[in-house]
Amino acid sequence: MVDTEPEAAQGEAEAPRVGGRVQSVIAGAIPVALGAVAAWLSFGLNIGSLTEPGPGLWPLIVAGLLVASGIGIIAVTAKTRRDTEAFTRGTAAVLAAAGGLAVYASLYEIVGFEVPTALLLFAWLRLLSRESWLTSAVLSVAVTAVAYVLFIIGLNVPLPHLIAF
Repeated sequence: MVDTEPEAAQGEAEAPRVGGRVQSVIAGAIPVALGAVAAWLSFGLNIGSLTEPGPGLWPLIVAGLLVASGIGIIAVTAKTRRDTEAFTRGTAAVLAAAGGLAVYASLYEIVGFEVPTALLLFAWLRLLSRESWLTSAVLSVAVTAVAYVLFIIGLNVPLPHLIAF
């Protein structure tokens, strides 16, 4: 079969939409803001030292990496004069996934491990991946069960959970 469409036209169809300078700055400012908030919260967890780390050390390190990444995004787009991709419907899906993860984290300690994990997996599979209802339900329950067996029973990790064997 001969391809009659020129290569240039194919490349143009696949090229992402340009977001512009404002979206470039926003794309860098978001991780800077999240990293700054995470760093501030990590100080409330006792940082400790490198030889005796406290529970806030790793969150502080990750927060620092977030801030550095955001600054890097802003610097690279300003220096090279390249724009980022435009925000699209895919951006909304990423924000929805992050929002679901935030709800999961807030329910985790209150309700336990099993219910929020199964609900989050179901939501991600059904709404973001557009899997069928049956596939989403079966996979979310199965993966939650495997995680339960692996972490709670196998590794004896003290996760908050409702079901006890």
